Amino acid sequence: MTTTDAPQTPAEGPAPERGHEDAGTRRRGLPSLGGLGRDLGLILALVALVVLGGATSGERFLSVGNLMVILQQAAIIGVLSIGVTFVITSGGIDLSVGSVMGLATVWASTLATQTMAQDIHWVVMIFAALAVGTAAGVINGLIVAYGNVVSFIATLAMLVAARGLAEIISDRRTQIVRVDPFLDAFRGSVLGVPVIVWIFVLVAAAGWFLLNRTTFGRRTVAIGGNPEAARLAGIKIRRHTVMVFALSGLTAGIAGVMMLARTTAGTSTNGYLYELDAIAAVVVGGTLLIGGRGTIIGTVLGVLIFATLSNLFIQNNLSISAQSLAKGAIIVVAVLLQQRFAARSRSS
Repeated sequence: MTTTDAPQTPAEGPAPERGHEDAGTRRRGLPSLGGLGRDLGLILALVALVVLGGATSGERFLSVGNLMVILQQAAIIGVLSIGVTFVITSGGIDLSVGSVMGLATVWASTLATQTMAQDIHWVVMIFAALAVGTAAGVINGLIVAYGNVVSFIATLAMLVAARGLAEIISDRRTQIVRVDPFLDAFRGSVLGVPVIVWIFVLVAAAGWFLLNRTTFGRRTVAIGGNPEAARLAGIKIRRHTVMVFALSGLTAGIAGVMMLARTTAGTSTNGYLYELDAIAAVVVGGTLLIGGRGTIIGTVLGVLIFATLSNLFIQNNLSISAQSLAKGAIIVVAVLLQQRFAARSRSS
């Protein structure tokens, strides 16, 4: 990724519609594929999984309680995936979100943090998790933007470092959350839907607005589509890169709060391999791995597809190995389709 800033006046204006072909995509000869068509295909795949689940597990799978379980399973990965969508759209990758989320849960559940939460307010725990996540994201962004280190290596280093720091802080022990007001606030439900699911909905809505209706989103797409053209247009590549990774870290912190609420414990193992699930959901949802096009709606559908698939395997007592095999096949098919459509566009 080119990381040279330019002094020109930044380009302003709303971001292009997600389903429309952006300028960076046109310059690189990549197809828009049609946002509606992509989303419709994902919806049909999700419906097919639900029908299959109903046929194989009956009312047990289609019950309201089980559907809420699926949504809760999707919520945490979903929030992580929103941040990862922005990073991949900008042409980067973030392998550290799972480890950063684990570190956030550990830091927010330490004895010192929980004591402050009891003495002041339970919001202290939320602030601690968000601060840790955002700080880790900023560090990633600074290393990538100003250290000229490729995002794969920079975030891989953060993955290892964050997990190690979480183990040191917790002494590899599970830290139980004992701040009841915190648990009461996040373990309840609103209109029959768990609070953590509502958090996912709000984060997804905010992510969609940010990507599709703001200058920030337009610049993110432009950088991923053609960094040099973005630089010549006056976009400050380095600063924007730091902001994108900070956003990814912030979503990891939010996911950490959700994980604390759901498990009532902070541990260094929280979020283990979640980064892979998040990246898989983003790719299956239609965001280009090479950058230049991102879709929040597609990401949400990708998360729901994987959550439904996992629940379907559990309901039918199928092995985790078979589940992993199915996920891998879906990811390969999604990437092959991206390459096929790209090849068609270049030859046309």
